[in-house]
Amino acid sequence: MNIVRYSLKTALKSIWQEKWINFLTILSISIAMSVIGIFAILIMNIDSAVQHWTRNFGVVVYLYDEITEEEKLKLKERFDSDEDISEVSFTSREDALQDVRRALGGNAVIMDDFNVNPLPSSFSLTLRGDLLKPDIVMEKAQIINAFKGVEDVQYGEKWLMALHEFSRALKTGALAVCAAIFIATTFITYNTIKIFFYRRKDEIETMKLLGTTRSYIRLPFLIEGFVIGFFGGLLSSGTIFALHSFLTSGAASFMPAIDSYLSVMPVAIYILIPAAGALMSVMGSLIAVGKIRY
Repeated sequence: MNIVRYSLKTALKSIWQEKWINFLTILSISIAMSVIGIFAILIMNIDSAVQHWTRNFGVVVYLYDEITEEEKLKLKERFDSDEDISEVSFTSREDALQDVRRALGGNAVIMDDFNVNPLPSSFSLTLRGDLLKPDIVMEKAQIINAFKGVEDVQYGEKWLMALHEFSRALKTGALAVCAAIFIATTFITYNTIKIFFYRRKDEIETMKLLGTTRSYIRLPFLIEGFVIGFFGGLLSSGTIFALHSFLTSGAASFMPAIDSYLSVMPVAIYILIPAAGALMSVMGSLIAVGKIRY
């Protein structure tokens, strides 16, 4: 108990005496953790946007002109009973022609040049949101394409693949940046604690001659590192909260359409950031006191 009381008193005294160095270290950690938080917000909102864009993603199944009504009915029953498909709609050849005429507007007269309706009947299928991955959709399309009466299956594979590649590349880049910031934050605390150690070198030498244990000397530095990292993370949490609040209220008021794309920031993030800052700082402190021989 005495060692804990002494360590807390020594750490708090050192923090106050070296308040400007500690303030700059806390500020540096806060900036670093804020960058990680910004990347987290960015990734979460891009994921939300991807889910929003793919929510109505569909697979269009084109049928042969010679398909019978019985075969159409069997296909519909198959699609309705498929757990991977959330919605099924059928478009007849006549309906497809009317849709094209409406889309062409005043130019619809060009369709009169055709002696017969050139458009096929089709099924529009909406897949479950958790299945909208290029490899899964491709496999599903190949299975459907093998059904009797199906001429072709289209699902915008290039668009879907590009969207997922972009999301994957962004996440990989964010992880690389976060790893670099993790190392940088640990190094910042390492240098700060190392400076404090050398400033107290004479005091530590005296304590060593008196038979003080290594843990008794090290613990104040570890507590100091913990406090610095925790408050750096706490300041970062406040910054991220303010930024996210601005995005969800300020930006959304100017651009209402963006509101449907923004995701809710989990409360746990605001707790994890100070904890992560404290952990990184303690690691830096451990490396600092572990590498210095005394």
